[in-house]
Amino acid sequence: MLEKLQIVKQRFDEVSDLIIQPDIISDQKRYVELNREYKDLRILMDKREEYIECTNNLAEAEEIIADGSDAEMVEMAKLQYDEAKEGLARLEEEIKVLLIPKDPEDSKNAVVELRAGTGGDEASIFAGDLFRMYTKYCEGRGWKVDTVDFSEGTNGGFKEIQFEVSGEDVYGTLKFEAGVHRVQRVPQTETQGRVHTSAATVMVFPEAEEFDVEINPKDVRIDYFCSSGPGGQSVNTTYSAVRLTHVPTGLVAQCQDQKSQHKNKEKAFKVLRSRLYDLELAKKMEEDAALRGTMVTSGDRSAKIRTYNYSQGRVTDHRIGLTLYDLSNIVNGDIQKIIDELQLAENTEKLKASNDQI
Repeated sequence: MLEKLQIVKQRFDEVSDLIIQPDIISDQKRYVELNREYKDLRILMDKREEYIECTNNLAEAEEIIADGSDAEMVEMAKLQYDEAKEGLARLEEEIKVLLIPKDPEDSKNAVVELRAGTGGDEASIFAGDLFRMYTKYCEGRGWKVDTVDFSEGTNGGFKEIQFEVSGEDVYGTLKFEAGVHRVQRVPQTETQGRVHTSAATVMVFPEAEEFDVEINPKDVRIDYFCSSGPGGQSVNTTYSAVRLTHVPTGLVAQCQDQKSQHKNKEKAFKVLRSRLYDLELAKKMEEDAALRGTMVTSGDRSAKIRTYNYSQGRVTDHRIGLTLYDLSNIVNGDIQKIIDELQLAENTEKLKASNDQI
């Protein structure tokens, strides 16, 4: 393990030197990439220090026990030995996970899109419930949620809603939410008390930086229109809403959340850039998933990933066969335990794949 950590230290020293070089600082893309790498390597360096300290404590304890001349010291050394042995085992597991090559997208912010699927008005209401769930979860993590665009449902909720989430390692966390979510419950509009099944699709894109995707302005058609929904006097009177159409791919991004046309245009371009970036990423994710034989983060948006059953108070994640009878807390934003299990499953697969390659 120390040999592996020594290789990491050499890279850390190299990156530490690179990020202060003027030519690197002037290259924004390279500078951002190296800063992310520095941050990840710094965590490993801290673990390396702990590991070395544990190894030294173990060697010191072994020496005192082998000497055996002082019974009291031997007793203390035995406690130190057990503690160091336990610490080393724990650190080795943590370091193994940290040594798994990290997806460079994971540290990015995310654009999330919720769309009502089958189920009519109930699907729109469910999409609204999911939006509330994610908003509460993000607030709990200290992340900022910023609505980009939405279309309200007839009886509440949303036909679709798009929002940006910014914070620490957002995409690496929320990417596990991409796919079809199903709800089984008696709709508010149902008079017979029958359970209906409705669905909503969750899409999660890493927010692309300007240098990630280059958009030719000639390839984009820009339309301006009046905003709809709440927003005061400017609604339906000024052409502040913006719709962008990327002609080569047919991708559309629009924003009407801000009163300023300029701000809406800026946000719409950010979403369009992220959509284009996601096209390439989705191909890569499907290839990676095929190689690893995993459905945890395959990029397949038609995959049914989770069911929320209200009559049983149950939430089931079908990718890892996880069932929790804690629906009320989960729909109120307590989804961390599900994400932790999904991250663990993915890390286990990655660890197995890296061991197979050795």
